[in-house]
Amino acid sequence: MNETEILALLQKYQKGTLSNEDKDKLDAWYLHKASNSNGQLSEYELQDSYEYLKSKLPLKYETKVVSLWPRVAVAASIALLLGTGIFYFTKPKEQIIQVVEKPQEIAPGGNRGILTLSNGKQIVLADISAKDTIAKEGEKEEVTIKMNANGVITYIVNPDADASKNDANSFNTLSTPTGGQYNIVLADGTKVYLNSVSSIKYPTQFNGDQRMVELEGEAYFEVAKNKNKPFRVKSGNHAIEVLGTHFNVNAYNNESVVKTTLLEGSVAITYKNQKAILKPGQQSNVSDNFNKIAIREVDTEAAIAWKNGRFKFDNANLKTVMKQLERWYGIKVEYRGDVSDVRFNGGTFMNKNLSEVLKVLELSNIKFKVEGKTIIVYP
Repeated sequence: MNETEILALLQKYQKGTLSNEDKDKLDAWYLHKASNSNGQLSEYELQDSYEYLKSKLPLKYETKVVSLWPRVAVAASIALLLGTGIFYFTKPKEQIIQVVEKPQEIAPGGNRGILTLSNGKQIVLADISAKDTIAKEGEKEEVTIKMNANGVITYIVNPDADASKNDANSFNTLSTPTGGQYNIVLADGTKVYLNSVSSIKYPTQFNGDQRMVELEGEAYFEVAKNKNKPFRVKSGNHAIEVLGTHFNVNAYNNESVVKTTLLEGSVAITYKNQKAILKPGQQSNVSDNFNKIAIREVDTEAAIAWKNGRFKFDNANLKTVMKQLERWYGIKVEYRGDVSDVRFNGGTFMNKNLSEVLKVLELSNIKFKVEGKTIIVYP
């Protein structure tokens, strides 16, 4: 019998459909192989034979299986190895004890942040209880920093404070680690939603003729209206000026393009010597690689999906998608092949374990291998 016929008989044996005639053929073949096996295989030959057999037989193997039997207990010849293989898939529980190593799940991020006060003191916000007073700022402690019942940082300015005084040193910084997000209400009532691996520096109260904050990373702003005091967001050479509006800024250091997406109102984008006005539904793209500020229509829901607890991809390239996962799950991504033409549309929830998110992405015929906190991507 040739190899194809033998494998066909083995498949029938596994399914329990082997006829008496075929069983006689299989027994005869097995006895012939056993009687003609008069040599011992070396450890390396044995391993090669085992791997070859495993690839040919119709067996179902769990990934990362560790056998408790030592190698010396494995058959010392290819005939006995074949015999063991036949027995393996008919009576696995009686012959082999297996321990299956289940890959450790990588959990999603959550509400995590660090507040740095004007005196340099750092406060881990996970250690603060809701409704607690975090600190007081100003020479006369005219600003109270609290955490409200929803875990949002709020700044409450004493109404009797001298608003004409400009305390240049009274700045705070809110930062988020990998897998962290945090919300804050500034002293003027502006709401800021800070994404992972981001930071925002701001004054504890807005004195003077403008409201200026500095951003690294990504944040969504709901700016309190004040026609007499424009609100400005500065990120490197890029600046955004508004009076009262809702917009998202994506300005990560490891991203080549700074993206500002407008949902409501109007904003002015300034970059070097250029200026552009955005309308709702538009996004500006700024980069050292561009000659001018690029403006395009976008799906605003995709731009702020992170704020609403979702990953949403609108024709996003694979590396952009994986950078989001790196920041949220604290993973490292490696690529084994060209993935430049892979695009994604759709999404999923950010509260899922990484394995569930990768299953969604695999629908686009991309394969992932998880090795600890490293994700290997295969096109």
